[in-house]
Amino acid sequence: MHRSSWRVIAGAAVIAAVGAVALPAGAQTAEVKEKPRMYTYQSYWVFPRARWADVDKDNAASNQKILAPALADGTLLGYGDDATLVHTAEGATHDNWWQASSMAGLMKVLETFYKNGGSTTALLGSSTKHWDGVYVSRFYNWHAGSWQGAYGHAGSYKLKADAPDNAVEVLSKGVFVPLLEKLLADGTIVEYEIDEEAIHTESPDRFYVYYLTPNAAGLDKVNAAIRDAIKANALIEPAFGSMVDFTPHRDTLLRSNAAYK
Repeated sequence: MHRSSWRVIAGAAVIAAVGAVALPAGAQTAEVKEKPRMYTYQSYWVFPRARWADVDKDNAASNQKILAPALADGTLLGYGDDATLVHTAEGATHDNWWQASSMAGLMKVLETFYKNGGSTTALLGSSTKHWDGVYVSRFYNWHAGSWQGAYGHAGSYKLKADAPDNAVEVLSKGVFVPLLEKLLADGTIVEYEIDEEAIHTESPDRFYVYYLTPNAAGLDKVNAAIRDAIKANALIEPAFGSMVDFTPHRDTLLRSNAAYK
């Protein structure tokens, strides 16, 4: 997803918030409400290329023994694993994640990995870098089910120092959620979330927009939807630019396996 695309369409949220633009009645969407907090624990790994096939096998076998039962009994809301498709010199090659409605749910699963020796395997020991992140989302949705070989897209954004304290909420309610809900409803995507760090290991003014599409064609459909939104709101680009610093913006494209309750 191009940075300019999100920059342009997201400006609609800011302008609407101050009453600068009146949308026609047919363009109004249902009120977006904040959801109960959803927490994500994500482990990032850098594995040598020679071990990538082993990572796939481990994700399909060992991790399922812990994560699948936790999803079934309600401890988790979702879980999955990703392989990076567009590699960078410093970025992860793979990651594993799980989601719950509480930090306690995340920690329960993490402790199970520790007790079962899942955090000290020879495969994990072969990684050259590793780090973790804990995130929280108030805006998200998904279709229940599981997907193999799907495509995940994550965009990282940084708010400007003078952005309002509720900037992520305003952008989510005004732009991101209405657009992503339409794409969820027509099956273009099967999950989305707008995340912030719950445990700050990076700048606290960062936020992340993520979506999962079941096939590569969905990536093109999302971008087409963004372009359509831009055409419908041609004069709103400056507003979003006043809130977000795009210099540190980065995108990540992933091949993903995921399951949601």
